Amino acid sequence: MSAAKFGELLLERIRAEGPITVEAYMAACNAHYYATRDPLGSDGDFTTAPEISQMFGELVGACLADCWRRAGAPPHAVYAELGPGRGTLAADALRVMGKAGFGGDVHLVETSSTLRRRQAERVPGASLHARIEDLPPAPLLLVANEFLDALPIRQWVAGDERVVAADGERLGFVGEGEVREDSPARDAAAAAVANHLARHGGVALIIDYGHARSAPGDTLQAVRSHRFADPLAEPGEQDLTAHVDFEALAGAVSGSRVAVSGPVGQGDWLKRLGIEQRAQSLIASNPGKRHDVEEAVRRLCAEEQMGKLFKVLAIRQPSWPEPIGLAP
Repeated sequence: MSAAKFGELLLERIRAEGPITVEAYMAACNAHYYATRDPLGSDGDFTTAPEISQMFGELVGACLADCWRRAGAPPHAVYAELGPGRGTLAADALRVMGKAGFGGDVHLVETSSTLRRRQAERVPGASLHARIEDLPPAPLLLVANEFLDALPIRQWVAGDERVVAADGERLGFVGEGEVREDSPARDAAAAAVANHLARHGGVALIIDYGHARSAPGDTLQAVRSHRFADPLAEPGEQDLTAHVDFEALAGAVSGSRVAVSGPVGQGDWLKRLGIEQRAQSLIASNPGKRHDVEEAVRRLCAEEQMGKLFKVLAIRQPSWPEPIGLAP
């Protein structure tokens, strides 16, 4: 379906059936968006941390490998990733994990057929799944990087759920005032991961942008061609996301017999894992790349870049060790 056709059909639907919730709007737009393109990289709409530098995936892999070894190196443990993009993070992480002795199966949770093809190229032999619940009954070494921010949110204004309505040839929000957000979809995803870990063991790293404490505010945003855009313009043609509420996320897994660590800022976490030392190693082996490597460290770690807004939270079965870099 063409972009124009999707937008027209959505507008027609709203005119015929009435306003739809922000949650339904975000779900419909992102389903079309991710099904019809590879959104990553300079030619796409946004760039994630694994695409900025191999160092990010390598340190994720080192963290997971360390947990696995301290848990006794269970041979039946598997690597799993939610929303693995092009497979870049998985490839970098697994390279480091393999050097640490990990040789488990790889399981990727992805619904986009376009991105699945990219993942098959980068991580050949990986098993692909549409749902978290389809992951095998084995200990997980799981990472979800910029996965939860794209799951649909609900918005509330003065106790009423905010909706999107037709305003002539355009779409508009109904409901003015202080906005409060929640996300049953995120809560369900976190609970599914936690329930799996509680039953089968393992650890999950949740890496995303958002706030450590629940607070009111409208965080729905759209990005197109690496610029912020109007979330109601050109439905299905731009990435819709919202800030992750890490306090609510921890609350969603509180009854699942798991331990939660963090969140901590991505920049602090990467520095504790040794990104600066890894950067110096890469520069020493290729001095001509000094500027690129140093710029990557800045983008990943600086407070005014990804270092503070992006956060890391870990969920684990209590018998598994706490990931390094997350202790206060």
